[in-house]
Formats: sequence, C-alpha cells, structure tokens
Amino acid sequence: MSRWIGLTIVGGAMAVITAGCSQGPSGTAAVIEDKIYTVTPASVNVKAGIVTGEVTEMKVTERVEKGSGRVVSPAKLTGTLKLKNTSANQTVRLIAGKIQYIDAQGQPIKIEGTRTEPTLKFATYGSERLDPGQDATQSLDVEFPAEALKAKKLKEIRLELAYIPSPYREETVNFTVSIGEGK
Repeated sequence: MSRWIGLTIVGGAMAVITAGCSQGPSGTAAVIEDKIYTVTPASVNVKAGIVTGEVTEMKVTERVEKGSGRVVSPAKLTGTLKLKNTSANQTVRLIAGKIQYIDAQGQPIKIEGTRTEPTLKFATYGSERLDPGQDATQSLDVEFPAEALKAKKLKEIRLELAYIPSPYREETVNFTVSIGEGK
C-alpha cells in the first residue's frame, strides 16, 4: 500500500511540475505589415558605356508593427535590372554593381550603422558574361536608407557598374581533308 501512495505522490508531483512549466496561451502576437513606398518613375532606362538596360518594378518596402509603427525590418529597394551588351565586337564580363542614394544637394545619403552598403553581385554562372547583343536579368533587393524615406530628401539613385570589356571575334578556319577507302 505504501508503494502505491509513493507512486501516487510522485505522479501527482510530476503532473504539477508539468502543468506549472507548460506555457499558457501567449498574448496577442504583433501584426506585421509591409509599408510600401512607390518610386517615381517605377522604370528607367540606364546606359553605362557599351552596357544599356532598364531598371523596372522599383519600390521600397519596410516591415512595420501595426499599431505602434515600430520598424521590424528596415527599408529595402526592390526591382528588376535588365542589362544588354550593345557592342558588336566586345564581350562584357559583369563584375559588380553599387547603388548610391543621392540627396537634393548632390550628396550621397548614408546607410545607417550596421546595415550593409547596397551592392549587386553577378555570381550566377553565365549571367556575368554578356556576348554582343546578349542580355541578362538581375533581381534588385538592396538596403535603402531610412533618411531617404523623408519627403523631398531623395533626388536620384546612382547605379555604378563595374565590368571588363574584351575583344570578341568570330573567325572561320578551313582545312583540307580526304576520306580513304572503307575496310
């Protein structure tokens, strides 16, 4: 009988410990929403030497807590960059791209503290090389400075492209052959 009482007490203690340690229903979770800022114009044509292209579908998105307005994820510029090699005789190797945000006085707007500078990497095999007439499409998803969200603060966006042009030639080589008798 004492064994049963001991097991009952231990079992009861375990039930109390388990119930006491379990999480009760949590409070209401904060609702996070995307705050979208339009970029005007949403599409622009670009030209850098023999590379031309278009930046399309530009917008700035910031994730905020509904109600309090607290920023959960800082602003990012998103869009699509399409580049084309317009040269007739040079291949272009795309190295990298850098984006700068320029204010009304022509000065760069700095990215806050620990955030990374907005850069583009052309790392996908084949997308970094453009033969004459070829094009490549790259997604934009880069940091955007909070300061630039203020009205009339941002004047322009500067895209700096680094690329290596190299001569591209196609030549034909003819060589004489003959076919012997079959065996």
